[in-house]
Amino acid sequence: MHDASPVRLPDKADICVRLDDLTLGYNNHPAVHHLGGSIACGESLAVVGPNGSGKSTLIRCIAGLLRPRGGTCQVKPGLRIAWLPQASGIDRSFPARLRDLVALGLWPRRGLLGRHRAADRHAVDAAISAVGLDGLAGRPIDSLSGGQFQRALFARVVVQDADLILLDEPFNAIDTRTVDDLLALIARWRGEGRTVVAVAHDLDLVRAHFPRALLLAREPVAWGPTAQVVTPANLARARQFQAAWDEDAPWCAPGTHATTAVVPMAGRGAA
Repeated sequence: MHDASPVRLPDKADICVRLDDLTLGYNNHPAVHHLGGSIACGESLAVVGPNGSGKSTLIRCIAGLLRPRGGTCQVKPGLRIAWLPQASGIDRSFPARLRDLVALGLWPRRGLLGRHRAADRHAVDAAISAVGLDGLAGRPIDSLSGGQFQRALFARVVVQDADLILLDEPFNAIDTRTVDDLLALIARWRGEGRTVVAVAHDLDLVRAHFPRALLLAREPVAWGPTAQVVTPANLARARQFQAAWDEDAPWCAPGTHATTAVVPMAGRGAA
């Protein structure tokens, strides 16, 4: 049974990301089907779901790294976007210092070969300090612990000074103290009015720190206030969806799916 309670739709100017019947995939393998809704500017949204449910694929699409197979993904024009990929997918053997890694956050403004100014160097130092890595700027990145490396990646995001921050599994395989410090940084971003979208697996963490959540299982299961989305019934539904998914099924046409969200999706139907 679907929840038919009304949802306040954000004003057009307050929409940061709008998804309309979005379908994503790689080669002939579908990953996300028929996702529709919107993310308000200044919102903190957790994307949750079983492994292989399309969470990282969605983040890559919003970042502009993957084109839709169907439908649209629209990001508000003029937004500065920062994308933090999964740390496990980054090659740490490259001979670079922590400072060099953080300074890569300057490239949207300076280019990869642009000369850094005094203000840029100050911004890098301030970002390193903000994530608790004072004194480690000269350390090779391959000598950093998992928690230190993740802090460095967050420092790179700080330097980017983005309006829309996309975090792909930022809390995996790091110590509790680092998780707490990075959550405090996300809370600071929220206080500054930045939009944060994070893929996360720890549901207790999501309930405590993200006001809104999207539950994916290739198709949307629920999208709305976290307390109404991350429920035993919805999680069981997501597991059923994932277990029944056929990798060899043909791509389906837009508009042929049944509505599956049990919490009305934020922004669905907004003009």
